[in-house]
Amino acid sequence: MLSSGANDVSDGTRQPPLTPAGARPGPFASHPAAVDADVSAAVRRCLEQIIGERLAHCRTLDTVFGDDLAARLAVFTLHGGKRVRPQLLWWSFRAGGGEARHTAAVLRIAAALELLQTCALVQDDAMDGSPLRRGRAALHTDVAHQYPEAGPDFAKAAAVLVGDLALAWADDVVAGTPLPAPMADAVREIWRVMRTEMVAGQYLDLHGQVTGMPSAARTVRIACLKSGMYSVERPMVLGAALAGADARTTEILSAAGRCAGIAFQLRDDLQGVFGAPRATGKPSGDDIRQGKPTHLVAVARARAWTDGDTEALAVLDDCVGARRLTEDRLAEVRQVLERTGAREAVERRAERLGFRGLRRLAEAALPEPAAGRLRELLRAAAGCGPGPRTRAVDDGGAPLGAGKRRR
Repeated sequence: MLSSGANDVSDGTRQPPLTPAGARPGPFASHPAAVDADVSAAVRRCLEQIIGERLAHCRTLDTVFGDDLAARLAVFTLHGGKRVRPQLLWWSFRAGGGEARHTAAVLRIAAALELLQTCALVQDDAMDGSPLRRGRAALHTDVAHQYPEAGPDFAKAAAVLVGDLALAWADDVVAGTPLPAPMADAVREIWRVMRTEMVAGQYLDLHGQVTGMPSAARTVRIACLKSGMYSVERPMVLGAALAGADARTTEILSAAGRCAGIAFQLRDDLQGVFGAPRATGKPSGDDIRQGKPTHLVAVARARAWTDGDTEALAVLDDCVGARRLTEDRLAEVRQVLERTGAREAVERRAERLGFRGLRRLAEAALPEPAAGRLRELLRAAAGCGPGPRTRAVDDGGAPLGAGKRRR
């Protein structure tokens, strides 16, 4: 381990500490019952300690770096967000019969998930040029306001560095969390795979914007990689690994999480076009303006092509990817998504996926209250109501985009 003391260098200046104070796990462990009562609060306390230590270290390196980047990372991570991923991890840990002695370790991995989410969001906003996040200025927008003379490239580069720093901190937390050898190997392998999946999904999202709209099947794969895996499935599998759950329980949690995770991204795509900015925290229609390869648009295009609806195809060709799209033209896109039946088809697909995930979860006969909390979280992620509007068929049975068209 690197020394934490200051070191002299050849010119007589003092070198700041190489290791942040508190690199070892801190005293934020709680009894499982206390975490059960408020998972978000327990994870926040853990995050406050981890981020506080690292922010202090960054400021010893350089106050400009500490204030401009590390402090923004801290604010973004600690303020806003629903802590869904940590809750999925925690309740999967509890459902798998996790031992109380691992509580502190579970909270640290949950905190690492939130740092990974910070990386994903700030870099996604910078790449897309999105001005808002969580109803406030996106991080790169905030930097641009501080340095208006520097131009947008500087602000976006700063945001990318904040994301890199968040990912580095997340990796540090995972690597520094003490776990028994077999469990540690499993957790770190899941973490490694999850990071790569997230980057793959983000790149495919960008790739689809510049190469043209992929097929409906391809857009589901992109949705799965970009958000579904790291938002729902992988946190649940991490929880199972931390609990030492058996293979069957782990497989069921994984399958349930994958269904809900894809549904989560499909709902997010719908909200991006039809949701109110006050509710979503993002400008309405940004996915259309940026030419995002969403399943919603892919289904609309496929249906319009099948029906010979040249007017709908012309609207999609003209508007998807048009950065200066007006509200009137955006309204035309919404009409096409409605008229082709794409909106309803995607809503029903998300619903089927959500209920399929809930059925898979029920197969495990998990203990309460963990099972109930997981049901609630999966329902919320997938946007499921109390019951399906239609017969809850297996989602694998119908072709993508199938269903009644609105003419």
